[in-house]
Amino acid sequence: MSWVRNPSARSTTNLRADRCENRDIELAAIETETTIVNKYGLHARPAMQLVEMANKYGSKVEVSNGVLTVDAKSIMSVMRLAATKGTVLKITADGADAEQAVASLVRLVEEGFGEMEEETDTAAVET
Repeated sequence: MSWVRNPSARSTTNLRADRCENRDIELAAIETETTIVNKYGLHARPAMQLVEMANKYGSKVEVSNGVLTVDAKSIMSVMRLAATKGTVLKITADGADAEQAVASLVRLVEEGFGEMEEETDTAAVET
C-alpha cells in the first residue's frame, strides 16, 4: 500500500492504491478539513442536508469534530457531533467517488448550508 500526500492550504488529501482479486483498483481516501460558518451550527436541518448529500455517493463517508468520528450517512450519528459555529470538521471519504463526495460536502458546509443568505437578509432588516 502506498500513500501520497497532497499539501494544500485548506485540505489534506491521501491517495491509497490497493490490489483486489488480480486487478488493480484505485481507491481514493480523501480527507479535508472545513469550518462551520453558519450562525446556529450543525442543527437538525443542516445535519439532514449533510446526511442526504453523503448518501448520494457510494463511498464510505465519515465526519469528525476532533473528538468524535461518525458515519456521515446517519442522521443520529451526525447530530452527536454537536458542531457549533466555528467547529472544524474533518470530512473523510473512501471509495470510487470519494473526491466528489468530499468536495460537495465541503461546499455545503462552507456555504453555510444555505443559511448564510438568511443571516444576511436578517441583518439588513435589523439595521
